[in-house]
Amino acid sequence: MRSEVLLPIGELARRTGVNPVTLRAWERRYGLLKPQRTAKGHRLYPQNQVERVETILAWLQRGASVGQVRELLDKPTSTAPKGDWQARQFELVEAIASLSQRNLDQQLNQAMALYPALTLCEQLLLPLLDLLDLRWGNYFNARLEQVFFYGWLRSKLGARVYHDNQLLHGPAVLLAEDSERAFSPGLWLCAWLFTSNGIPVEVLEQPVSAAQLQSAVSIFQPRAMLLHLGPRIDDKALLRALQGVPGPKLLGGSMVTLHETRLKDSELPDLFLFDTPQAALRLLQAHDRQPVEMSDPCT
Repeated sequence: MRSEVLLPIGELARRTGVNPVTLRAWERRYGLLKPQRTAKGHRLYPQNQVERVETILAWLQRGASVGQVRELLDKPTSTAPKGDWQARQFELVEAIASLSQRNLDQQLNQAMALYPALTLCEQLLLPLLDLLDLRWGNYFNARLEQVFFYGWLRSKLGARVYHDNQLLHGPAVLLAEDSERAFSPGLWLCAWLFTSNGIPVEVLEQPVSAAQLQSAVSIFQPRAMLLHLGPRIDDKALLRALQGVPGPKLLGGSMVTLHETRLKDSELPDLFLFDTPQAALRLLQAHDRQPVEMSDPCT
């Protein structure tokens, strides 16, 4: 009789995209997982625990908080409750309003320990950025808050990306910015989602010329390229610069709808459009898994 395959925590993290710190927190603080142990105390996860992680992720993606998941695991997925995401968003807004870096660190560190990056991006950080856009459109002190928050967020995500990159190997995805914005949250959220899901990155956060972009491709030999677009682009020059770049080319961001029609008319091979960081991650993962699924680009 064949013995059951048991996964170490690192392999479970690789397969599910949930980092080991979060897996341990789910076990210790919430009793969501029950791994087996080796004689030396190392965790090993049978298939039923792998499936349990996938079920937990499904609940989190539907808006449940990690504290609600245990009682929901055996319920139909049509009964998802409302999580505590809105409360977390407003707590972060209050920390930003008071320019409290320590408070921001505490709140986001706690959330990062409990939730995968994809869930945090979808349920917390992107809605937070929308809230801040509304606030800053009508608030007299908007510029100070924006400079403070963007500086903090750049440092936070940059540190995470750097740390993850040190543990990853193989060809990277080259991420580049195609606008003159001082800081692009969307670009760094893409970078963070990629590295937290085992995909190394190289980031060019300031715009470069077409020749410089081609030089970067020649040097890095990336597995794919992602370009984060601003409200105005020179689409003809951009597409010329991408000619001959191998692998998938992901173009997008929150402004992609402004350029969608012209970019869709391009005959550039392996060109795909995305609107959110999580959409970019899923496009790249789908391409890596089954290229046939990507036969209809620019969707």
